[in-house]
Amino acid sequence: MGKITMKDVAKHAGVSVATVSNVINNIPNKTTEVTKQNVLTAVKELNYKMDMTARSLSIGKSNLIGIFIPEVYENSAPSSLLKTNPFYSEIISGIEYEARMLGYDILISCIHSIDHALELVNKRMLDGLAILGTYDARFWEDLKLVTVPIVLIDNYNYEAVGVNNVGIDDELGAYLATKHLTTLGHKHIAFATSEVGVSEVNEKRFIGFKRAIKEAKLDQTTCPVIVEAVSFKGGITIGHRLLKDHMEVTAVFAIADIMALGIIKIMHQFGKKIPEDLSIIGFDDLSICEYTFPALTTIRQDIYKKGVEVARLLIKKIDGELGLKSQELPVELIVRETTKAILR
Repeated sequence: MGKITMKDVAKHAGVSVATVSNVINNIPNKTTEVTKQNVLTAVKELNYKMDMTARSLSIGKSNLIGIFIPEVYENSAPSSLLKTNPFYSEIISGIEYEARMLGYDILISCIHSIDHALELVNKRMLDGLAILGTYDARFWEDLKLVTVPIVLIDNYNYEAVGVNNVGIDDELGAYLATKHLTTLGHKHIAFATSEVGVSEVNEKRFIGFKRAIKEAKLDQTTCPVIVEAVSFKGGITIGHRLLKDHMEVTAVFAIADIMALGIIKIMHQFGKKIPEDLSIIGFDDLSICEYTFPALTTIRQDIYKKGVEVARLLIKKIDGELGLKSQELPVELIVRETTKAILR
Protein backbone atom coordinates (compact mmCIF):
# COMPACT_ATOMS: atom_id res chain seq x y z
CA MET A 1 0.00 0.00 0.00
CA GLY A 2 1.19 3.53 -0.80
CA LYS A 3 1.19 6.47 1.54
CA ILE A 4 -1.82 6.47 3.83
CA THR A 5 -3.92 9.63 3.47
CA MET A 6 -6.65 11.25 5.54
CA LYS A 7 -9.11 9.99 2.94
CA ASP A 8 -8.02 6.42 3.68
CA VAL A 9 -8.57 6.96 7.41
CA ALA A 10 -12.03 8.41 6.74
CA LYS A 11 -13.01 5.42 4.61
CA HIS A 12 -11.66 2.95 7.22
CA ALA A 13 -13.58 4.68 10.04
CA GLY A 14 -16.73 5.23 8.00
CA VAL A 15 -16.74 8.99 8.46
CA SER A 16 -16.04 12.09 6.37
CA VAL A 17 -12.57 13.55 5.75
CA ALA A 18 -13.71 16.67 7.63
CA THR A 19 -14.47 14.55 10.70
CA VAL A 20 -11.02 12.97 10.58
CA SER A 21 -9.47 16.43 10.32
CA ASN A 22 -11.45 17.66 13.33
CA VAL A 23 -10.29 14.70 15.43
CA ILE A 24 -6.64 14.84 14.40
CA ASN A 25 -6.44 18.60 14.95
CA ASN A 26 -8.24 18.23 18.29
CA ILE A 27 -10.97 20.71 17.37
CA PRO A 28 -13.54 20.71 20.22
CA ASN A 29 -17.29 20.12 20.01
CA LYS A 30 -17.20 18.75 16.48
CA THR A 31 -17.52 14.99 17.06
CA THR A 32 -18.96 12.58 19.58
CA GLU A 33 -16.61 10.59 21.82
CA VAL A 34 -17.57 7.37 20.02
CA THR A 35 -16.73 8.84 16.61
CA LYS A 36 -13.47 10.25 17.96
CA GLN A 37 -12.38 6.84 19.22
CA ASN A 38 -13.34 5.21 15.90
CA VAL A 39 -11.13 7.70 14.05
CA LEU A 40 -8.20 7.24 16.45
CA THR A 41 -8.50 3.47 16.09
CA ALA A 42 -8.40 3.79 12.30
CA VAL A 43 -5.33 6.07 12.57
CA LYS A 44 -3.56 3.45 14.66
CA GLU A 45 -4.59 0.46 12.53
CA LEU A 46 -3.49 2.17 9.30
CA ASN A 47 -0.37 3.68 10.89
CA TYR A 48 -1.36 7.07 9.51
CA LYS A 49 1.28 9.83 9.79
CA MET A 50 0.08 13.39 9.59
CA ASP A 51 1.64 15.69 6.98
CA MET A 52 2.75 18.48 9.33
CA THR A 53 3.33 20.96 6.51
CA ALA A 54 -0.19 20.44 5.21
CA ARG A 55 -1.56 20.68 8.75
CA SER A 56 0.27 23.96 9.36
CA LEU A 57 -1.10 25.41 6.13
CA SER A 58 -4.64 24.29 6.88
CA ILE A 59 -4.84 25.67 10.43
CA GLY A 60 -2.35 28.54 10.01
CA LYS A 61 -0.25 27.35 12.93
CA SER A 62 2.86 25.16 13.13
CA ASN A 63 3.39 24.92 16.90
CA LEU A 64 7.05 25.56 16.11
CA ILE A 65 9.06 28.40 17.65
CA GLY A 66 12.48 29.54 16.53
CA ILE A 67 15.46 30.21 18.78
CA PHE A 68 17.94 32.44 16.96
CA ILE A 69 21.50 33.04 18.12
CA PRO A 70 24.26 34.87 16.21
CA GLU A 71 26.53 33.03 13.84
CA VAL A 72 30.12 33.43 15.02
CA TYR A 73 33.45 32.70 13.41
CA GLU A 74 36.53 30.94 14.74
CA ASN A 75 39.71 31.03 12.65
CA SER A 76 37.68 32.55 9.77
CA ALA A 77 35.28 29.58 9.72
CA PRO A 78 31.66 29.46 10.96
CA SER A 79 31.44 28.22 14.54
CA SER A 80 28.71 27.96 17.16
CA LEU A 81 28.13 29.68 20.48
CA LEU A 82 26.54 26.40 21.59
CA LYS A 83 30.01 24.87 21.38
CA THR A 84 32.01 27.66 23.01
CA ASN A 85 29.73 28.78 25.87
CA PRO A 86 27.47 26.48 27.96
CA PHE A 87 25.28 29.50 28.81
CA TYR A 88 23.49 29.07 25.50
CA SER A 89 22.77 25.38 25.92
CA GLU A 90 21.44 25.96 29.45
CA ILE A 91 19.03 28.71 28.45
CA ILE A 92 17.88 26.76 25.39
CA SER A 93 17.20 23.77 27.68
CA GLY A 94 14.77 25.93 29.64
CA ILE A 95 13.06 27.19 26.50
CA GLU A 96 12.78 23.69 25.04
CA TYR A 97 11.32 22.15 28.19
CA GLU A 98 8.64 24.78 28.74
CA ALA A 99 7.76 24.94 25.04
CA ARG A 100 7.37 21.15 24.97
CA MET A 101 5.16 21.25 28.07
CA LEU A 102 2.96 23.81 26.29
CA GLY A 103 2.73 21.77 23.08
CA TYR A 104 5.43 23.43 20.98
CA ASP A 105 8.58 22.24 19.26
CA ILE A 106 11.69 24.36 18.77
CA LEU A 107 14.00 25.17 15.88
CA ILE A 108 17.51 26.35 16.85
CA SER A 109 19.51 28.24 14.26
CA CYS A 110 22.61 30.43 14.09
CA ILE A 111 21.65 33.57 12.16
CA HIS A 112 24.02 35.64 10.06
CA SER A 113 21.60 38.37 8.87
CA ILE A 114 18.03 39.65 9.06
CA ASP A 115 17.44 38.18 5.59
CA HIS A 116 18.44 34.78 6.92
CA ALA A 117 16.03 35.22 9.84
CA LEU A 118 13.14 36.20 7.57
CA GLU A 119 13.84 33.26 5.28
CA LEU A 120 13.65 30.78 8.18
CA VAL A 121 10.48 32.33 9.62
CA ASN A 122 8.71 31.92 6.29
CA LYS A 123 10.23 28.62 5.16
CA ARG A 124 9.58 26.84 8.47
CA MET A 125 6.30 28.69 9.18
CA LEU A 126 7.44 29.63 12.69
CA ASP A 127 4.77 30.79 15.14
CA GLY A 128 7.19 32.93 17.15
CA LEU A 129 10.82 33.80 17.81
CA ALA A 130 13.17 33.96 20.79
CA ILE A 131 16.28 35.97 19.90
CA LEU A 132 19.47 36.33 21.91
CA GLY A 133 22.85 37.80 21.16
CA THR A 134 24.41 40.75 19.36
CA TYR A 135 23.53 41.69 15.76
CA ASP A 136 24.25 44.58 13.41
CA ALA A 137 22.16 47.76 13.17
CA ARG A 138 20.30 46.62 10.06
CA PHE A 139 19.11 43.49 11.85
CA TRP A 140 17.37 45.55 14.53
CA GLU A 141 16.07 48.12 12.04
CA ASP A 142 14.44 45.47 9.85
CA LEU A 143 13.22 43.25 12.67
CA LYS A 144 9.85 44.97 12.21
CA LEU A 145 9.50 42.99 8.98
CA VAL A 146 9.08 39.83 11.07
CA THR A 147 5.34 39.37 11.48
CA VAL A 148 5.32 36.71 14.21
CA PRO A 149 5.57 37.41 17.97
CA ILE A 150 9.10 37.96 19.28
CA VAL A 151 10.74 37.83 22.71
CA LEU A 152 14.30 39.09 23.09
CA ILE A 153 16.76 37.84 25.69
CA ASP A 154 19.16 40.15 27.56
CA ASN A 155 18.44 43.08 25.28
CA TYR A 156 18.38 46.73 26.37
CA ASN A 157 16.82 48.12 23.17
CA TYR A 158 13.65 46.04 23.25
CA GLU A 159 11.35 49.04 23.75
CA ALA A 160 12.77 50.78 20.68
CA VAL A 161 12.31 47.59 18.69
CA GLY A 162 8.76 47.26 20.04
CA VAL A 163 8.95 43.76 21.54
CA ASN A 164 9.24 42.13 24.98
CA ASN A 165 12.44 41.08 26.72
CA VAL A 166 13.50 38.69 29.47
CA GLY A 167 16.71 39.75 31.18
CA ILE A 168 18.49 40.62 34.41
CA ASP A 169 20.05 43.69 36.03
CA ASP A 170 23.55 43.24 34.60
CA GLU A 171 24.86 46.41 36.21
CA LEU A 172 23.75 45.26 39.66
CA GLY A 173 25.28 41.83 39.15
CA ALA A 174 28.65 43.32 38.18
CA TYR A 175 28.49 45.74 41.09
CA LEU A 176 27.87 42.88 43.54
CA ALA A 177 30.77 40.89 42.08
CA THR A 178 33.23 43.77 42.29
CA LYS A 179 32.03 44.91 45.71
CA HIS A 180 32.64 41.38 46.99
CA LEU A 181 36.28 41.71 45.89
CA THR A 182 36.75 45.22 47.31
CA THR A 183 35.20 44.12 50.61
CA LEU A 184 37.85 41.39 50.76
CA GLY A 185 40.49 44.12 50.58
CA HIS A 186 41.55 43.80 46.92
CA LYS A 187 42.78 47.03 45.36
CA HIS A 188 44.14 45.76 42.02
CA ILE A 189 41.15 44.16 40.34
CA ALA A 190 41.09 43.22 36.66
CA PHE A 191 37.92 43.33 34.58
CA ALA A 192 37.93 40.42 32.08
CA THR A 193 35.51 41.07 29.25
CA SER A 194 34.90 40.95 25.53
CA GLU A 195 34.60 44.26 23.67
CA VAL A 196 32.48 46.55 25.81
CA GLY A 197 31.19 48.78 23.02
CA VAL A 198 29.59 46.05 20.93
CA SER A 199 27.42 44.56 23.68
CA GLU A 200 24.92 46.34 25.90
CA VAL A 201 25.29 43.54 28.44
CA ASN A 202 29.04 44.13 28.58
CA GLU A 203 28.49 47.88 28.90
CA LYS A 204 26.12 47.45 31.83
CA ARG A 205 28.53 45.10 33.58
CA PHE A 206 31.39 47.53 33.01
CA ILE A 207 29.30 50.31 34.57
CA GLY A 208 28.63 48.12 37.60
CA PHE A 209 32.34 47.30 37.88
CA LYS A 210 33.33 50.98 37.75
CA ARG A 211 30.65 51.93 40.30
CA ALA A 212 32.02 49.48 42.86
CA ILE A 213 35.61 50.58 42.16
CA LYS A 214 34.64 54.22 42.65
CA GLU A 215 32.65 53.46 45.79
CA ALA A 216 35.71 51.73 47.27
CA LYS A 217 37.81 54.81 46.40
CA LEU A 218 40.19 52.75 44.28
CA ASP A 219 42.30 54.16 41.47
CA GLN A 220 40.72 52.80 38.28
CA THR A 221 44.09 53.01 36.50
CA THR A 222 45.27 50.17 38.76
CA CYS A 223 42.28 48.04 37.71
CA PRO A 224 43.00 46.94 34.12
CA VAL A 225 40.34 46.06 31.56
CA ILE A 226 41.45 42.98 29.61
CA VAL A 227 39.53 42.21 26.42
CA GLU A 228 39.25 38.75 24.85
CA ALA A 229 36.49 36.50 23.49
CA VAL A 230 33.84 35.25 25.90
CA SER A 231 35.00 31.64 25.79
CA PHE A 232 37.23 29.18 27.59
CA LYS A 233 40.02 29.99 25.11
CA GLY A 234 39.47 33.69 25.79
CA GLY A 235 39.93 33.04 29.49
CA ILE A 236 43.14 31.13 28.83
CA THR A 237 44.50 34.10 26.86
CA ILE A 238 43.54 36.47 29.67
CA GLY A 239 45.36 34.21 32.12
CA HIS A 240 48.53 34.47 30.04
CA ARG A 241 48.19 38.25 29.85
CA LEU A 242 47.71 38.53 33.61
CA LEU A 243 50.91 36.58 34.22
CA LYS A 244 52.86 38.57 31.62
CA ASP A 245 51.61 42.13 32.05
CA HIS A 246 49.60 42.43 35.27
CA MET A 247 51.42 40.70 38.11
CA GLU A 248 50.12 43.38 40.50
CA VAL A 249 46.52 42.15 40.06
CA THR A 250 45.20 40.18 43.06
CA ALA A 251 41.64 39.61 41.87
CA VAL A 252 39.69 39.23 38.61
CA PHE A 253 36.05 39.78 37.81
CA ALA A 254 35.24 37.87 34.61
CA ILE A 255 31.97 38.80 32.90
CA ALA A 256 31.24 35.12 32.20
CA ASP A 257 31.98 31.92 34.11
CA ILE A 258 33.44 30.28 31.02
CA MET A 259 36.17 32.96 30.91
CA ALA A 260 36.86 32.56 34.63
CA LEU A 261 37.36 28.82 34.19
CA GLY A 262 39.93 29.44 31.45
CA ILE A 263 41.84 31.80 33.74
CA ILE A 264 41.84 29.22 36.54
CA LYS A 265 43.24 26.57 34.20
CA ILE A 266 46.23 28.71 33.25
CA MET A 267 46.91 29.72 36.85
CA HIS A 268 47.03 26.04 37.82
CA GLN A 269 49.38 25.27 34.93
CA PHE A 270 51.82 27.94 36.11
CA GLY A 271 51.73 26.85 39.74
CA LYS A 272 49.48 29.65 40.99
CA LYS A 273 47.00 28.85 43.74
CA ILE A 274 43.38 29.94 43.59
CA PRO A 275 42.40 31.89 45.66
CA GLU A 276 45.66 32.28 47.60
CA ASP A 277 47.52 33.92 44.70
CA LEU A 278 44.54 35.22 42.75
CA SER A 279 40.86 35.60 43.62
CA ILE A 280 38.44 35.05 40.75
CA ILE A 281 34.72 35.68 40.46
CA GLY A 282 32.58 34.90 37.43
CA PHE A 283 29.06 35.70 36.22
CA ASP A 284 26.19 33.33 35.30
CA ASP A 285 26.52 30.39 37.71
CA LEU A 286 26.76 27.73 35.04
CA SER A 287 25.84 24.24 36.23
CA ILE A 288 29.51 23.19 36.18
CA CYS A 289 30.65 25.94 38.59
CA GLU A 290 30.04 24.02 41.79
CA TYR A 291 31.85 20.97 40.41
CA THR A 292 35.08 22.72 39.40
CA PHE A 293 38.10 22.70 41.69
CA PRO A 294 38.08 25.03 43.42
CA ALA A 295 34.35 25.71 43.10
CA LEU A 296 33.77 29.06 41.38
CA THR A 297 32.46 32.10 43.23
CA THR A 298 30.06 33.82 40.86
CA ILE A 299 27.00 35.97 40.30
CA ARG A 300 24.01 33.73 39.88
CA GLN A 301 21.31 34.27 37.34
CA ASP A 302 18.94 31.34 36.99
CA ILE A 303 19.73 30.61 33.34
CA TYR A 304 17.35 27.67 33.02
CA LYS A 305 14.49 29.65 34.61
CA LYS A 306 15.23 32.51 32.21
CA GLY A 307 14.67 30.10 29.33
CA VAL A 308 11.43 28.87 30.88
CA GLU A 309 10.16 32.44 31.25
CA VAL A 310 11.10 33.24 27.64
CA ALA A 311 9.01 30.30 26.40
CA ARG A 312 6.04 31.18 28.62
CA LEU A 313 6.03 34.82 27.54
CA LEU A 314 6.45 34.00 23.85
CA ILE A 315 3.66 31.41 23.80
CA LYS A 316 1.32 33.81 25.61
CA LYS A 317 2.05 36.33 22.84
CA ILE A 318 1.41 33.67 20.20
CA ASP A 319 -1.93 32.91 21.88
CA GLY A 320 -2.88 36.57 21.60
CA GLU A 321 -2.61 37.71 25.21
CA LEU A 322 -2.41 41.49 25.50
CA GLY A 323 -0.68 43.74 28.02
CA LEU A 324 2.27 41.39 28.56
CA LYS A 325 5.27 42.95 30.27
CA SER A 326 8.99 42.34 29.92
CA GLN A 327 10.64 40.54 32.82
CA GLU A 328 13.76 41.22 34.88
CA LEU A 329 14.92 38.20 36.86
CA PRO A 330 17.00 38.51 40.07
CA VAL A 331 20.75 38.10 40.48
CA GLU A 332 22.66 37.09 43.61
CA LEU A 333 26.21 36.61 44.85
CA ILE A 334 27.20 32.96 45.32
CA VAL A 335 30.37 32.67 47.40
CA ARG A 336 32.28 29.42 46.91
CA GLU A 337 36.02 28.77 46.94
CA THR A 338 37.77 31.06 44.43
CA THR A 339 37.79 34.30 46.43
CA LYS A 340 39.36 35.22 49.77
CA ALA A 341 40.57 38.23 51.72
CA ILE A 342 43.80 39.78 50.54
CA LEU A 343 46.86 39.17 52.74
CA ARG A 344 49.31 41.53 51.04
